[in-house]
Amino acid sequence: MGALDEPLTKLVGDRTAKVLADSLKLRTVGDLLHHYPRRYVERGQLTSLEELEVDEHVTVLARIEKVTLIPFKARKGDRLEVVVTDGRSRLSLVFFNQGWRQKELRPGAQGLFAGKVGLFNRTRQLASPDYQLLDEDADSGAAQQFAGRLIPVYPASAQMPSWKLSICIETALTKHLGDVGEPLPAELREKHRLIPLREALELIHRPRNQAERERAQSRLRWDEAFVLQIALAQRRAADAALPAVPRQARPGGLLAAFDARLPFTLTEGQRKVSAEIAADLASAHPMHRLLQGEVGSGKTLVALRAMLTVVDAGGQAVLLAPTEVLAQQHHRSIAEMMGDLAEGGMLGGSELGTKVVLLTGSMGAPARRQAMLDMACGDAGVTIGTHALIEDKVQFQDLGLVVVDEQHRFGVEQRDALRNKGEQPPHLLVMTATPIPRTVAMTVFGDLETSVLDQLPAGRSPISSHVVPAVEKPNFLARAWERVREEVAKGHQAYVVCPRIGDEDPKEQKKRPKAAPDDPEDLGAAGDDRRPPLSVVETAEMLAKGPLAGLRVEILHGRLAPEAKDDVMKRFAAGEVDVLVATTVIEVGVNVPNSTVMVIMDADRFGVSQLHQLRGRVGRGSAPGLCLLVSDMPAGSAARARLDAVAGTLDGFELSRIDLEQRREGDVLGQAQSGVKSSLKVLSVLDDEDVIATARAEAATLVAEDPALADHPELRTALESLLDEDRAEYLEKG
Repeated sequence: MGALDEPLTKLVGDRTAKVLADSLKLRTVGDLLHHYPRRYVERGQLTSLEELEVDEHVTVLARIEKVTLIPFKARKGDRLEVVVTDGRSRLSLVFFNQGWRQKELRPGAQGLFAGKVGLFNRTRQLASPDYQLLDEDADSGAAQQFAGRLIPVYPASAQMPSWKLSICIETALTKHLGDVGEPLPAELREKHRLIPLREALELIHRPRNQAERERAQSRLRWDEAFVLQIALAQRRAADAALPAVPRQARPGGLLAAFDARLPFTLTEGQRKVSAEIAADLASAHPMHRLLQGEVGSGKTLVALRAMLTVVDAGGQAVLLAPTEVLAQQHHRSIAEMMGDLAEGGMLGGSELGTKVVLLTGSMGAPARRQAMLDMACGDAGVTIGTHALIEDKVQFQDLGLVVVDEQHRFGVEQRDALRNKGEQPPHLLVMTATPIPRTVAMTVFGDLETSVLDQLPAGRSPISSHVVPAVEKPNFLARAWERVREEVAKGHQAYVVCPRIGDEDPKEQKKRPKAAPDDPEDLGAAGDDRRPPLSVVETAEMLAKGPLAGLRVEILHGRLAPEAKDDVMKRFAAGEVDVLVATTVIEVGVNVPNSTVMVIMDADRFGVSQLHQLRGRVGRGSAPGLCLLVSDMPAGSAARARLDAVAGTLDGFELSRIDLEQRREGDVLGQAQSGVKSSLKVLSVLDDEDVIATARAEAATLVAEDPALADHPELRTALESLLDEDRAEYLEKG
């Protein structure tokens, strides 16, 4: 075990080591050295107090303005109130029965103050905060410690404020900086003019000026990008070495018959991506490709052509969908597109055809048994289903292609379980309708080749989007319902989307702090101090009795019985329902070209990409689409800014960038790819495209020459540090 792998107990003692491990997950000397400052402040530069958020743990640099000791009236004791300022705003500090602190907390003194921001009498305050005075006269030694350089402010916790972390890190630097190895090859450092890692660690923690900080960050940014790309390059190399059955469409076969029946011409983008996929399928190694594209760009058609190619070559293909509604929709639309080609072996079916079967968890036992029999004996060339496909008893005769729709809805284990049903690794096509910035594709999906469909098929109509401020301008909401009636009067249909279902037990709803991660339909259920989110059940009743009275209003959500969901969707698609009030169950895959207007209630409770996905359900025919984003949030708020961004552009790639900035980058190697602590500390997958692209090319070259990193032991150690057990398993399963 190297010095940097030593547990922190040897460096800082048992008690401090436990706090570091429990609150910040820092367990070794190396963890501590790689815990970089979040920001820096200069001596004399005060922290802006205007932006502090309630319940946030903060460390602020401020000057003491006023100190008051107030005795309690009804009981013994006192309260020490300290007001600190940044020159523009003020923050209150309060200490109970600690009047002795008056001697050191003197007006004019400057210090670091850390605590949790609370509210008392509508005033922000820190109760009994930790502090470190930086005044020249203070007897803390902090002024000398920080003199002549920037003051690092670290990601901290209530139990471990920034300056205590600084003391621990200083100890680690003093004792172990000399033990730091060099993971990057010398020629790569020279080529890109990178300083040694040892120097970078010293400068990131002890910069004397901004130039030194930037030099350190430049090197550390490269480390993160390069080690990550090495991991992904190894994964790509391992995948490329696996055997797979080449699959090629035969002349005059099923694919040719399908193409001949298409009533339209493929777009140039569809032809290009189909050719890329066909080349992959013809290879003796498994395809690993990500197909991304705008809502309505024709991904399903491209995926179907890939599936028919595999069936043509004697294999079977499966499409995994995240919800029963989407699986049923895919099954219905694919069967319609194929016609008698989807009835192979059946009376009236084409001789070139194959069976297209559906498998979901709620199917009746006889239908389920028949579908599984068709898969096992090979009669079903194309299978569409949900998580039910992953069950152990589901078998295929010759599984050649797995298509995963909306991959972010599935865990790695689920995708892996399905791929293991082939005797040899099947080809894999991952689809997403959420556009992904190029930098994210190179990191989060760096083990996949990427195809992009950014061209909409002919005949698709533009969608106009508008924010409806329901509180500020209630007449706008009334006008929204008038617009729905006008569209229905023209023979069109409408969606109304709500963030909650509304059939919950009120007591249970009250207990539930927020929507469970696996229940995306109940977004924001009682998640904050605002009124409960609007629900499908209540909204549908309100509309049917009020502004949309006389129209045929139906509801759709995930807790309806499968037969009821299928019945509603069939009738809506047939034009027998005017207005469908639904949850996000309609977010992806639902295709009703006659729908021209969508009203999204409490739109601020949805994510940017989700709003873009929902909006894509309208404007799918020849008539223009209209999306109305209803919100109670005031102008100038962050929530309204998000809605304005959605209303302002139809560019999914631009919106995905905004969404990523707001949701944070997530752990790019973990299974949850948003909203969690990132494994990247310096590298930004949004802002550092040049570094990521260059590191990807360098990593591919190095792995091609030295796949096991036998000649690069320090790099191998850095890789092992990045790939803890969970992340290594994630990459292996992919």
